[in-house]
Amino acid sequence: MKNESAISHTVMRRVRAIRFLRPAFSPAALAFVLFLASLWGIGRQVWVARVFENMPSLADVPAFASFALGAFAGTELLVQALTVLAGAALIRLAADLGKALSTSSRFA
Repeated sequence: MKNESAISHTVMRRVRAIRFLRPAFSPAALAFVLFLASLWGIGRQVWVARVFENMPSLADVPAFASFALGAFAGTELLVQALTVLAGAALIRLAADLGKALSTSSRFA
């Protein structure tokens, strides 16, 4: 449309900007940011390399479960809260991904 008025041009520019920025403020984006922030916080509080060195093999499920529970119980409250936050954010991301995949497969 060549005869666009100044008001119409301004309104459409704002509509395009909002449409472009909408995914950045979605619940999935918030969950992703919370997941990364909580992992960063855990990394600042815990020497992660030492945890992996002391961790038993994943094949030995009872020893791994015992280690994981002991490691979680032996940390500070902040690390426990960040771990729970990271788990919740990861569950939310998985749910959003599952919903997105099921929606896109219906239209394929």
